[in-house]
Amino acid sequence: MGIQKMLNEEALYSVPVKIFTQDIDSESIEQLKKMAQLQFIYSHIAVMPDVHVGKGATVGSVIPTKHAIIPAAVGVDIGCGMNAIRLSLKGSQLPDNLSRLRDAIERKVPVGFALHKQVKAKASSIIPLEKRLEPIIKKHPGLVRMLRQFDATWQKQLGTLGGGNHFIELCIDENQDVWVMLHSGSRGLGNVIGTYFIELAKKEAQHRFGHVPDKDLSYFAEGSNSFDDYVEAVEWAQEYAFENRKEMMRLILEAIRPLLPSFQMTKEAINCHHNYVSRETHFGESLLITRKGAIRAGLDELGIIPGSMGARSYIVRGKANPDSFCSCSHGAGRKMSRSKAKTLFNQQDLIEQTQGIECRKDSGVVDEIPSAYKDIDEVMANQADLIEVVHTLKQVLCIKG
Repeated sequence: MGIQKMLNEEALYSVPVKIFTQDIDSESIEQLKKMAQLQFIYSHIAVMPDVHVGKGATVGSVIPTKHAIIPAAVGVDIGCGMNAIRLSLKGSQLPDNLSRLRDAIERKVPVGFALHKQVKAKASSIIPLEKRLEPIIKKHPGLVRMLRQFDATWQKQLGTLGGGNHFIELCIDENQDVWVMLHSGSRGLGNVIGTYFIELAKKEAQHRFGHVPDKDLSYFAEGSNSFDDYVEAVEWAQEYAFENRKEMMRLILEAIRPLLPSFQMTKEAINCHHNYVSRETHFGESLLITRKGAIRAGLDELGIIPGSMGARSYIVRGKANPDSFCSCSHGAGRKMSRSKAKTLFNQQDLIEQTQGIECRKDSGVVDEIPSAYKDIDEVMANQADLIEVVHTLKQVLCIKG
């Protein structure tokens, strides 16, 4: 099923907006209209079928820019993404009661605002913050003040989950193989970096590319000091997010190994961002591609598209569709705000919709109820031109922050 909707008829837009679904709310359309006015957007904006309104930029959008970057489009959860590993275990080898597995994981991996009591994580592959970002920090006193609180904690946060929609899951695929899957990002450190540069972009208000229709679309032009500093800082945060997921996965496997038959990890191990920026070549041009709630789906690249904590999730293979800038959705996508979900649903609804899944069922996670999300099957159908399904996963255990 190809592109379902396109915004490109009005002279107001400098570029088309190609949308891979009919299911899009009016607020998202207004956000995309403003984005399309920016003179440094190259070719078009691609919008994935899990699209919904976001802070700064529309979630589910792929934004190609030339000679400029928008910090608010990347957002504050820099490098947020997924990690999944298939184990040499069958679903029948899991215990009937999964509560002990859940408890073991929660003891190993801090969730919510918690962090490790001491530095246990191996962070040798990450250049220490003070060395990598020292030239940047010297030029940005405001960033120094914000980072100071993380001087002793950024390493303790490595290998922690966080809150919101971040999760750890055990899943079973169509072959009854067991998977470990998780969703997290760069934690508080990425938040600090993102917040600082978003506000700096608004203060600098660069005008090289003309009028900005919304302060949230404030940008750094290539060649400016702030552009180079932001790109360096965001790359570091993305590396941190990647390592955070890698370390978390190590801790999870360490936690569950004593409670299960002997197992090995298979070759199918995926670690991918879905909230990030990268330098890529498309249509013969070197571009900065910002994926705000989208994953890269290059030719034969494996990716992860999670559903809500009561639905299916998918391991997919990319088709390198040029209209999507080799991208696809990053999940089901919310169809209502967290506050609305809490108004419409209660704890009993959550219990009913997560029947058969070992997870939190208290009122504190009602905003993550499956009904707050779009139908993952419809989302997948709308991106058949972007990816093919390799594995279909069903959650049996879910840990939320």
